[in-house]
Amino acid sequence: MHAALAHFSLADLEHQLAVWGYKPAHAARVLRAFYATGGAAPDSTTPDSAVAPAHHLRLPAGLAEKLRTLSPPAFRPPPAPLSALRSSAPVPSTLAARQVAADGTTKLLLRLSDGRTVESVLMPDFRPDRAAGCLSSQVGCAMGCDFCATTKTGFERNLTAGEIVEQFLALRREALAVGRKLQTVVFMGMGEPMLNLDHVLAAIDRLADNRLGALGWRQITVSTVGLVPGIDALTAAGLNVHLAVSLHAPDDATRAQLLPMGKRFPIADILAAADRFQASRGRPVTIQYCLLRGVNDTPDHARTLAAVLGTRRMHVNLLRYNPTGLSLRGVAYEPSSDDTADAFAAILREHKLVAHFRRSRGPDIDAACGQLRRRVATAS
Repeated sequence: MHAALAHFSLADLEHQLAVWGYKPAHAARVLRAFYATGGAAPDSTTPDSAVAPAHHLRLPAGLAEKLRTLSPPAFRPPPAPLSALRSSAPVPSTLAARQVAADGTTKLLLRLSDGRTVESVLMPDFRPDRAAGCLSSQVGCAMGCDFCATTKTGFERNLTAGEIVEQFLALRREALAVGRKLQTVVFMGMGEPMLNLDHVLAAIDRLADNRLGALGWRQITVSTVGLVPGIDALTAAGLNVHLAVSLHAPDDATRAQLLPMGKRFPIADILAAADRFQASRGRPVTIQYCLLRGVNDTPDHARTLAAVLGTRRMHVNLLRYNPTGLSLRGVAYEPSSDDTADAFAAILREHKLVAHFRRSRGPDIDAACGQLRRRVATAS
C-alpha cells in the first residue's frame, strides 16, 4: 500500500499538487482510484473508478512518480500519555496476524508505524456480495469495561485519521479478494471513539465522501459506552452517521459494576443525549446490550430495561457474549443460555420495543475485541 495517501485529506493533496505545479483537480481522481483499489498506488494504468471501470486514470507526466515520494502532511501522532511517540513519517501498516473463521469472518491485526498493533474485522453479510467492517479508534482502551478483552492491555494512544483509513483499506482489500463489497463500517473495535472524536470524524469524512472512499454517511455507525459530551459533540458535527450506545445494563448500579464509566454518566443522562442525537438525525439510535449469565439477563432486568427505554423509537441490539477469560475484577463471565436470551428478547417485544440479536461472529477464532492482539502480545 502507498502509505502516505491514506494520511491525506482531499484538501491536503490538492495543496500538495498545487505546490508541485499540477492542477488541484487531479487530487480527487487520484484518491478515488486509491480508495477504490483498497490502497493501491495510482499510476497510469490504475482504473479510474470515478469515471468508468473501462477507463484508466491518466495522470500528467511525472505525477505518479511524485506521488510515490509523498510523506504525510505535518504528521504528528495523537497524544500518548503512557509513552513518547516519534513524529517521523509513517511506513505502511503491516499485517501482524490474520485469522479466518469457518463463517468467513476475518480478523486482522495490523502493526502500525510505531510498532503498536490494532485490530480490524471483516464480517460477511447474508448477501454473498456484501460485507461489513469493524474499525478501531484507539490502541487499547481506557474505559475498563469488565467483560472486554481490550481493556486488559490498557490504553496506549489514539489513532490518527490516516491509521483509521489504513484499517478501512485493509478490509476493503480483504472484501475484494473474496468477491464482496465492503458495504458498511462500525466503530466498535478497540477503543472509545468519543475520546478520539476529531480523528474519527476526519476519517469518516474520507471514508464517506464520494470523491474518496465513497462509502456513504449512512453506512457508518459510531459506537460509545455512553460518554455524554462525546455524543453531544457527534450531534453537533452534523454528520449523517448512525449512533450506537453500549448500555449493557438497565440500572446504574449494575452498569457501574460492568462499565466503570457508568459511575460518571447515569443512564438517564446517556439516553437524554441519545435523544438529542436522534432528534437531530431523524434515525433510531441502537442500544447495545451484551447478555451475561446471571448478571444482567433476568426477566426483571428485561422489564427494567423496557421501562427505562419507554416509548423511545430505538433498536435494542442483543449481543451473545464471547468469553475472554477472567476479567479485571477476576470474574469469569459466561454467555446467557439460548432460552434465557430468547425470554429476555420476548419481554422487550411484549413492551413494544424493537429487539433483535446480533449474529455471533467468528466463535472459532479470537473474534472478541482485543483477543487476538492480547494473544499475539503474550506469545511474543
